[in-house]
Amino acid sequence: MAKRERVMRMSVEQPLWRALAGYRVLTMVYAIGLFISAYHEVAHPWVSITYLAVLAVWTLATLPRVANAASCTRRFLTADLTIALAGILLTRVAETHERIDAGAPTLPSIWTAGAVLAFAIKGGWRWAAFASTLVAAANLVHRSGVPTRDTVHMVLLVWIASIAIGYVVEVARASERTLARALEIEAATRERERLARDIHDSVLQVLAMVQRRGAVIGGEAAELGRMAGEQEVALRTLVSGGLVPVSRVSEDAAEGAVVRAVDEPDDSDGPVDLRVLLARYAGAKVSLAEPGAPVSVAPVAARELAAAVGAALDNVRRHAGEHARAWILVEDEPGEVIVTVRDDGPGIPEGRLAQAEGEGRLGVALSIRGRLRDLGGTAELISVPGQGTEVELKVPKDSSASRGKAEQR
Repeated sequence: MAKRERVMRMSVEQPLWRALAGYRVLTMVYAIGLFISAYHEVAHPWVSITYLAVLAVWTLATLPRVANAASCTRRFLTADLTIALAGILLTRVAETHERIDAGAPTLPSIWTAGAVLAFAIKGGWRWAAFASTLVAAANLVHRSGVPTRDTVHMVLLVWIASIAIGYVVEVARASERTLARALEIEAATRERERLARDIHDSVLQVLAMVQRRGAVIGGEAAELGRMAGEQEVALRTLVSGGLVPVSRVSEDAAEGAVVRAVDEPDDSDGPVDLRVLLARYAGAKVSLAEPGAPVSVAPVAARELAAAVGAALDNVRRHAGEHARAWILVEDEPGEVIVTVRDDGPGIPEGRLAQAEGEGRLGVALSIRGRLRDLGGTAELISVPGQGTEVELKVPKDSSASRGKAEQR
């Protein structure tokens, strides 16, 4: 089945990258201006000139690297932070101890904060804390372990600001994923409504007409009409049940979160919606009552539970007669899933199940109770002669241990 993709990109962090690029250029110019204003006081100006030249070339050449998250790689971040730390430590070579003790700025000055902010935007607050801690350590070495008040203020400001920005970026990314998911659900809902309208205007009306005409004509046409009626009910249940697959894919690409609606394959590692497996049993004589929200069950448990329901319905068709009706009730409890299959047939005489098991007919024993037992669940059968039969199937949601048993069968 072909993928359906809705082209839509969102990014609340992209403006941060643009702001960071501008910040790096402006602070590079500011660092050069500070050096020029104090040129005659610098002890070794050629050290400063060489470093600032490298800083200027690096800043301008790496502007594409801070254009988005994809371009800002870990290797670039490491090199960028290394240049900032080297500039802090080289200040001891370029400046005299008197100027350093008097609070002279480091060679990169506030450009260093740009390197730390790149870590924050790329990796969140943990990366920001790591980078800002290295910067703080370099400043302590630069000040010989006795930082000035201005140095402490700058280090704390960079540390707090970078962690705050990193946290904001993480929250923004989570919000993007939530919004992307909401848009996908909205798109799937609209598609389901469109399909429902189209099917109602064509297929369902034809099936209803075949049912009515078959009942009027009689004979073989009546059987054909009955089958058409069952298919109409099943198709109507499928359309109205909200079973259109919705993508769970959302990406933080360079341009932001990419919203897609794709046909979701059967993932054996993730939970499945039990309602999807039970919907095929609904028909003219079988009513399905289910919760409005998905009933998430482990794949193996869902398949075995659906098979047990199918076995119970087979017993209804075989033993309750052609005109018997059945009802399936799905209950999603906090710790377990309960599926009840009830019919209005004549019921099962007392001792009949034990007799059938002794005769080797193990439909209930294996197809129903055996499946549930392997999953750690239970199957209870209640039948009163003349009042129908009720089969209650219970499966615990935490069935990781029973899943291995079921897979070994």
